[in-house]
Amino acid sequence: MAANNYPTVADLVADAMNLSGFELSEVKNQAPVLMNMPAVMSSDGDYHRYATYTTAPTVAFRSENAGRVLSHSADSITNVALKILDWSFGVDKAVADRWRQGGPSEYIAREGLRHLGAAMFKFEQQYFNGTGADAAGFNGLTNSANLNNPADEMVINSGGTTADVQTSCYLMRVNPAECAAVFKGDSFQLGETVVTHLPDNSNPENVFPAYYTPATSWFAAQIGSKYSVARIANIEDATNDKLTDDKIYEALSLFPAGMGPNLIVCNPAALEMLRASRTATNVTGAPAGTPTEVAGIPVLTTDAITSTEAVIS
Repeated sequence: MAANNYPTVADLVADAMNLSGFELSEVKNQAPVLMNMPAVMSSDGDYHRYATYTTAPTVAFRSENAGRVLSHSADSITNVALKILDWSFGVDKAVADRWRQGGPSEYIAREGLRHLGAAMFKFEQQYFNGTGADAAGFNGLTNSANLNNPADEMVINSGGTTADVQTSCYLMRVNPAECAAVFKGDSFQLGETVVTHLPDNSNPENVFPAYYTPATSWFAAQIGSKYSVARIANIEDATNDKLTDDKIYEALSLFPAGMGPNLIVCNPAALEMLRASRTATNVTGAPAGTPTEVAGIPVLTTDAITSTEAVIS
């Protein structure tokens, strides 16, 4: 098991008095899809269960005084297991007390905001990549039996065949009944910071005073019905295998009439493939602009979808 990674005085590089008031970031951990996704409370503790209408009743015209065979509708129940996401953190009290820009409370708030951002991105990674992102986490889109085979009804095969350089684009019906985040507990919140003791990594029998902030909750992905998500899979940066408008329109055709998606999600590399596939028609001959929608459906990018997926076959 890896040792706890506590911050040290050497990590307080942003506390220098001669720095500007701006802090920049080189970390890719935004969660734009989660920010546009409804959150629903688990229906049954650490399990979330919902019914899906799967079979329509059979009806028919008939003649006078002639009967017909009666029928009925049918439903199925989906059971989703929630998993614990933990973004708790601790810092040596002496280290936090040294923070000159507002004292320990400001340092803890700063670190807490970063842990919260990392937790939200972790959720987004899990939603798309499922147990391929973290085996201890909940099942995501790539775990869905409706989306993990090119022969599946809601999958378009873009044609890529090179190992570990694939990506995917998802067309989603995002709403509280279909694609949503499921939670139990406090959702994305930080607990109350307390002064306690934490173990020394070198000798766990030795302890030191620390500020400890608990932050945990239970999460899962609600994916809805078979027609809630379509996937364009096996996208790679090769001539015939890139993401194009034609492939997105082909994926749109998989949805039932009147039940199309309201969000298209891919990573920045796939979005650039889509842009490059378009022919600029303006009088200046300038390149086509970055797409923001297809068929009136917003396009959103996330770094949670990788460009290192395996070929699905």
